[in-house]
Order: sequence, then structure tokens, then C-alpha cells
Amino acid sequence: MKVTPLDLRQQRFKSVMRGFDREEVAAFLNEVAEDYEQALRDADRLRDDLTRAQASLDEHREHERNLRNTLLTAQKLADEIRANAESDSKRIVREAEGRADLLLQKAQARLEEVQREIDGLRLKRRDVEASLESTISALRNSLDFVKQQDTKDREDKVVLHRPRLEAPSISAIRPLDDASSFAAR
Repeated sequence: MKVTPLDLRQQRFKSVMRGFDREEVAAFLNEVAEDYEQALRDADRLRDDLTRAQASLDEHREHERNLRNTLLTAQKLADEIRANAESDSKRIVREAEGRADLLLQKAQARLEEVQREIDGLRLKRRDVEASLESTISALRNSLDFVKQQDTKDREDKVVLHRPRLEAPSISAIRPLDDASSFAAR
């Protein structure tokens, strides 16, 4: 049974002998009613405050849950981004290494090709030098042979055209100019 402040103010007691002073009891009941009314107002205000605080707490808890979910989502997203970045970087490095290996192989093949060309040119140079040396030697030999033949032919012609040694006569001796014209014959 709930007693209200109004019930306290309207409460009337029976009179009995040797009872309480009615005015004191009425004054006391009024004071109690006012205090009780104030206590009820305070309780209502506290209930309203509690309801608002509870609503605010619920709202904060909802925000906290949202923040936690957001943080978890952000963490998952960051982990995914990190994993994707790592896999992309590994893929890029693999591709770069593959391209570098391919370029290195091509460069090595080109180097070997150039080295073969250089070796081939060196062999050709040696062949050309040997050929030139043999040609020069052959030409020298031919020139020497031709000179020897010329000298031999001249000597043979001089011997053939020389007069026999008989007593020389003055008319048989010719001047030097004639000898040079004789050699030309």
C-alpha cells in the first residue's frame, strides 16, 4: 500500500482520552507530508536523471561497440593492405629479377657473340698478315730473281759482244762513250 503526501495531510485520527494534541499531530503530519513530497520529487528527478544517464550510457556503449568494430575493421583492412603490399612487392621483385636475368642473359649472349666476332677478326687479320707477308716475300723473291736474271742477261750479252782478245789495234779500241752505246745494244 502506497501512502501519498496527500494521504498524510488528509489523515484524521479518532479522539481518545489521553490522546495526542491534534494540532501537533496535524502539524507533524504536514511536515512529514512535505518532506515525503520532497523525497518523492527528488526520487522522480533521480529516476529521470538515472534514465537519462542510462540512455547516455547506452549511447556511449553503442559508440564504443561501433568504435571497436571500426577499429577491428580498420585493423583487418590494414592487415589485408599490408599482405597485398607484401605480395605485390614480392611479385614486383620476382618480375624485376626475371627481367634482370633475361637482360643479363642477353648481354652475356651478345658479349659472347662480340667476342666470337673479335676472335674471327683476329684470325682474319692473322690470315691477311700471313698472306701479305707471303705475297711480299714472293714479290721480293720475284724481284730478286728478276734482278739476278737481268744481271745475268747483261753479263751474258757483255760476254757475247766482247771482242776476242787478239792484239788490240788502236782502231779496235773505242772510246768510253762507244762502250756505253755498245752495252745498250
